[in-house]
Amino acid sequence: MENTMKTQSKRLVQKRSSIKKLTALGMLGAISIILVYLVHFPILPAVAFMEYDPADVPILIATFAYGPVAGFLLTVVVSVVQGVTVSAASGGPIGVIMHILATGSCVLVAGAIYNKNKTRKTAILALTVGAVIQTLAMVIMNMIFTPLFMGAPLESVMALMLPGIIPFNLLKAGINCMITFVLYKSISHLLKGE
Repeated sequence: MENTMKTQSKRLVQKRSSIKKLTALGMLGAISIILVYLVHFPILPAVAFMEYDPADVPILIATFAYGPVAGFLLTVVVSVVQGVTVSAASGGPIGVIMHILATGSCVLVAGAIYNKNKTRKTAILALTVGAVIQTLAMVIMNMIFTPLFMGAPLESVMALMLPGIIPFNLLKAGINCMITFVLYKSISHLLKGE
């Protein structure tokens, strides 16, 4: 009888924890979508068609709180929802794929590094490596998708790499990672109900 009650109690705690986690992920996903809708602007004249937005910050916070898999799944959901709603005019399916691959690469790498040792020093390393990986992913994807999406020849895309595409993606990923670093600790206590 006592073992049965302990098992039921343990299941109830696990269920509550899962519900809290799903609620937090849903909330962070909604914040990400609202952010991309409200805050988006060009930061480099060389690539004025590329706009900064802080939508990756809630996704990175979710990644640090719940791990890289949860962060990647949230990336996929947010990318699809953004792609059919607030960002529908900016890339369609190609925009969704690029967002999943770019943010997903950062999330998986940064989350895996941070998950091994959750310290401030590791967070800095994780976010730095994640930003670099995201930038490299965007270089490759711009070489593949920008000619398809914009109808521009690959040579035009290559000519934009150093004056625009690489600096833009480093700036965007770097800013989002810095904001995540500043906000995460104070928000993580709320997410985990501590």
